[in-house]
Amino acid sequence: MRPDYNQNIMKIKVTAVFDIGRTNKKFFLFDEKFQEVHREYIRFDEIKDEDGYPTENLQALEQWVKEVFDKILNSSEYQIDALNFSCYGASLIHIDDDGKALTPLYNYMKPLKDEIIDSFYENYGNEIEFSRKTGSPKLGMLNTGMHLYWIKKTKPEIFNKIKYSLHLPQYLSFLFTGVPVSEYTSIGCHTMLWNFEKNDYHDWVYKEKIDQKLPPIYSARKTTYINYKGNSIKMGLGIHDSSSALLPYIRSFTKSFLLISTGTWSISINPFNEGMLTSNDIKDGSLFNMRIDGSPVKVSRLFLGNEYKIQVKVLSEHFNVSDDAHKKVKFNQNTFFEINKDFVNMFKWSSISSEDMPKETTIPFDKFEHAYHQLMLELVLLQEKNIRAAMGNSKIKQLFVDGGFSDNQVYIQLLSHYMGNMKLSTTDSSLGSALGAAIAISDITLEASFLDKNYAIKKHAPFILNK
Repeated sequence: MRPDYNQNIMKIKVTAVFDIGRTNKKFFLFDEKFQEVHREYIRFDEIKDEDGYPTENLQALEQWVKEVFDKILNSSEYQIDALNFSCYGASLIHIDDDGKALTPLYNYMKPLKDEIIDSFYENYGNEIEFSRKTGSPKLGMLNTGMHLYWIKKTKPEIFNKIKYSLHLPQYLSFLFTGVPVSEYTSIGCHTMLWNFEKNDYHDWVYKEKIDQKLPPIYSARKTTYINYKGNSIKMGLGIHDSSSALLPYIRSFTKSFLLISTGTWSISINPFNEGMLTSNDIKDGSLFNMRIDGSPVKVSRLFLGNEYKIQVKVLSEHFNVSDDAHKKVKFNQNTFFEINKDFVNMFKWSSISSEDMPKETTIPFDKFEHAYHQLMLELVLLQEKNIRAAMGNSKIKQLFVDGGFSDNQVYIQLLSHYMGNMKLSTTDSSLGSALGAAIAISDITLEASFLDKNYAIKKHAPFILNK
């Protein structure tokens, strides 16, 4: 017995986290100091739902989650003490009495027929006022409340079979615990389900008996111990990825701040907003997310990464350069000065709505670098507007930028210029939401130096224009 005993003593105690994005599905192990000790990831080809619309391969995801977890559980290196899940939002899995999924995991971009949406607002009031109370702009299937309304109205036979509807993080937790729950960060993520004035489900949820399909709500802090194949493991309920990414900052930074989480979406997150959203906030595209305690977080979204990807491809083809030429462009102050001196908007966006964009894209430059600076300037001006919408009247002096654009020098230099009255820092938080999910189920108090040690913070100062 002694060799096995010694082997167990040497195992590293870890918290495991499945970090499920739309594209990459990642698995992390963190040690007791929240240092990453292992990671792996996979991608799945999408399948099609009954209408032929592309969607997540839920069966493949379930199989991979179980296989990866069991593999690590049986490893000689690690002892899994806890498990949690960080997942993209706006996605529901509907289960029957036996806990089996009744439908595909419908894609949140799946279009809904106008008559469904119109009938909802005819029944439940003014769109702007409704959005203000629920913190949820009209976003179709991105509103999981509308998703449930659509199921009830168009698939009543399915709706009647639903025992519970679970958001994706809670569904993955359910696979291990068998306990169905709802959780604040998923319920409060532009779902149209929650009335932030009443701090309860909106009246329409009760009138449509949607509440009967939603299990009891708990905080993402709540854990339960399960016996999994002979191992006692602390299980988390799962957490919405944007709310999860916010946690390390909340827990370790003492002053107010705004976090810009960049990627396909650029999300400006203000956890220090006071009061309800206004009608103007809704018109500006702002919304509410939730912190793990149920308190609102003001958020403004910009389809930055998606638009960037589209326009960079246009520029690469126009100038006949390689697809990765944009990655090599460095900020050039003189180029910026030339463009800014006689600035006009030149790009017609494909996935962003803007009052200032022209009817067609024009590229008068003869150098790729100049056109790229023009593109970034226009995108950063949209980003600045987005940030200020999220800030509202909050007195915030610190900006953190994480995600893909934190490494884009042109973006950062321009943003620091236009937000020059604020301190701007970039963070290397590729772990982002996964680390937050590990912290959510831990009782450890983070030190003030946590961000410096774990996120490689870099401070940026505005450049001074040469005249």
